[in-house]
Amino acid sequence: MTPFLRRAFVAALSLSFAAGMTHAADAGTPTANAAELHQFDFLLGQWQVKGEVKVGGLVALIHGMPKLTGNWKAWHAVDGRGIEDELRLTDPSGNPLSSVQSTRIFSREENCWKITVLDAREGRAQPSTGHWQDGEMVVIGSGTDHEGKRYRSRTHFNAITSTGFHMVQDRSYDEGKTWETAFVTLNAIRTGN
Repeated sequence: MTPFLRRAFVAALSLSFAAGMTHAADAGTPTANAAELHQFDFLLGQWQVKGEVKVGGLVALIHGMPKLTGNWKAWHAVDGRGIEDELRLTDPSGNPLSSVQSTRIFSREENCWKITVLDAREGRAQPSTGHWQDGEMVVIGSGTDHEGKRYRSRTHFNAITSTGFHMVQDRSYDEGKTWETAFVTLNAIRTGN
């Protein structure tokens, strides 16, 4: 690219960006400090988590509900406009069960949180959306369990304080007709900022 074309390209890009910024301001688009951008701030920091997974049949009769333990940490990302977090879960003996990393960005256009969860152990990326409603964060998504079965998920983050929060995930294996409530539950206690 010649120096003239490069300057012309940069000038056009700058004008497009500036025009977009002016249009957004004129349209009353929320500023970068809008309340929505802070709805997931409760997740920031380091957490110790404990919980369980609902199982049925003979496994439940013999072993009871499988217990989970682990840690969750979250930090600001994307120039402070998003959050990245990492959740690692083990069984009580320390055997790895899950390792996922998420990116959470608020979409002004869609008025919701766009979330991508990367499952390192399974090699999957799963999208979901989140909305703040009735005093809790509700995340709707889909996934594939360890047996390869597709499910819908409905995750509630509630009982949120500066020192902890509760997460409950419901699952549906029939496109939302029926739900297995509290399929996964986690309680998080803050261990660091």
